Formats: sequence, structure tokens, C-alpha cells
Amino acid sequence: MPPKIRVLVIDDSASVRQVMTDILQSDPEIDVMATASDPFVAARRIQQEVPDVITLDVEMPRMDGITFLRRLMSQRPIPVVICSSLAEAGSETANQAWDAGAVDIILKPRVGTAEFLQDAKIRICDVVKAAARARLKHVPAAPRVREPERKLTADVVLPPPLFRHHAMARTTEAVVCIGASTGGTESLRVVLERLPAASPGIVVVQHMPEKFTEAFARRLNGLCEMEVKEAEDGDTVMRGRVLIAPGNRHMLLQRSGARYYVSVKDGPLVSRHRPSVDVLFRSAATHVGPNAVGILMTGMGDDGARGLLEMKGAGAHTIAQDEATSVVFGMPREAIALGAAGKVLPLDQLAAEIIRAGSR
Repeated sequence: MPPKIRVLVIDDSASVRQVMTDILQSDPEIDVMATASDPFVAARRIQQEVPDVITLDVEMPRMDGITFLRRLMSQRPIPVVICSSLAEAGSETANQAWDAGAVDIILKPRVGTAEFLQDAKIRICDVVKAAARARLKHVPAAPRVREPERKLTADVVLPPPLFRHHAMARTTEAVVCIGASTGGTESLRVVLERLPAASPGIVVVQHMPEKFTEAFARRLNGLCEMEVKEAEDGDTVMRGRVLIAPGNRHMLLQRSGARYYVSVKDGPLVSRHRPSVDVLFRSAATHVGPNAVGILMTGMGDDGARGLLEMKGAGAHTIAQDEATSVVFGMPREAIALGAAGKVLPLDQLAAEIIRAGSR
């Protein structure tokens, strides 16, 4: 058995520390080595034993979490997951956390709400395990974790594509579909900032909690030449626009005549995620076919691998991010193993590939 992932939980609330401990300890691959009520207590604990992952609150006495994160990453980088209850009012705080080097952000459990804790439990444990495998300077790679045995596929949202019944021929407009998870927030920024305003329409599934996707889209919109927005049901996919799937909702591509648009809908977790890359990619295989470009980027697990294979079978141009530039080489690796990736490219070449697709 591989060693357990050692987690340090930092939060000023004793009840939240206990809830987080209970959630993380319920996973056989995770061990909460210690908790701390503020960054000063945490710093002393880290001097005694270095954790594999830290979960970090933002609002704390003596030193706020963002300041602690910046100091930690500049002195002794450790994978950090921000655990914040500021999803609505703290969107700028979330941006600061990503800029300071946080691997991911999860919503703080609402103590006493059993149903919420059960819904959040899978994501919290998955994010911590993904963080343990993140590529950070001076941090050794953690052993590959065991995938859960049972996961729902895209079949629960829409049926498999019937490639023998393509509803369309090749058109002049390409639709670019991107899937990403851990490490994707920064990697997407790198790609989208390099694209000119007239680039082909892009739809993105980035594994991210509800509320955070709107702030993430707003942040990218201020940095990119393309318009970036959180997708709404019925939004048109068009040149110069990037649509990001809202947290906790699936996003599918649809076609009406020559117009591509998105459908945003509820549904069960697919490949342990909502939104799911597999759902988006399957809808692209069904309704966009050879007019689509599929790109699977950094992330833990296998969400998107089967969907990318379906896109390839429908005639789409498919790409996986390479290992050297992936923060976590999980999703791209699984796609490559399935033979789903027509190309394997580093992060700095993805924008050029999108531009080429738009000029074909």
C-alpha cells in the first residue's frame, strides 16, 4: 500500500477543523497529521513535520490565509488548497489565491448540514488527492492514487453518439472544446491570453465549485482579447467568445441549423464531476463532429478521456496536453492511453493550434 497523503488543516474554527478532519479521515488514502488554528501555529507544526497537502482558510486571526500562502510558496512550496466560504463576496480573494500559488479552491463545509457534507465529501477528498500530485518546485511527486471503483459515465446525461448518422457536413466554423481540472485555471489563462479576438468559439469545462466559475470567467474576460463569460442556457457559440461551464451544472453543445449553442442542465455527477468534460465532449461528438477541436488539459482522474475518444471517432481534431507542462498528468495521460489524442502538445503550443483550427 502506498503511504497515506498527510494533510495539515488550518482554520480558526474548531468545529470546521473537526468537520474537515472527519471528511478527510474517511478516505483510506488520506491522513490528517495535524490541525492548526492560525498560520503561526501551522508554521511551528510544519517545522516539525512537512505535510503533503495543506487546506487553508482565508479569514484568520494574526495573519490572513493569502499572506501566509504567499510566504509559504516563496520559502517552502507545499501544495495548498484554499478552503473558503467567500464564494460570493470573496471572488477577488479567490483570484488572489490562484495568483499566490493555490492548487485549487473548495467551498468550506457548512457545519451541521449533513446533506451538504455528503455532497461535498467526494470533491474535498478528490481535490486534496489531486493536490498531492501537483507539480510544485521542490515537492516530490506523490504516488499515483487508486481510482474509485464506480463512476457514472456520460450515458446518464445523453446517449452515445451514433457516428454512422452524422447530422452535418464540415462547416466553415470550428468549435473548440477544452476540458481541464487541477492546474487548469492558470493553464487556461496562458492559452486564452494568447488568442486574438477573432479566434473560433470556445467552450470550456474547468472543474470548479459553484460561484467560482463566474468570478473566474470575469477575471479572464479582463485579461483576454476574446469575450469570456460564464455560460448561460442558450448562449450562442461564436467567434471571439469563450463560454465557461457554470460550477455544479453540466454544459452540452447543441446545433440549430448553422448555429451552435450551449445547453446548461442539472444531472448526476459524471466521472465524479459536475460539470463533466465527458458530457461536453460527447455532445461535441454528436452535434459538431468533424467541425470540433477537442483539447484535454491538466487534471487528475480520467474525466474527458472517453469523450475525447468519441470526438476523434466523429472526425474531430483531438489534442492532449503533454506531461512536462501538466500540473497533474492524469486526464491527458488517460486519453493518450486510450488512443484518443491525435496530437500531444505542450501548453505553449495550444493557442497556435486553436488559431490554425480557426483558419482551416
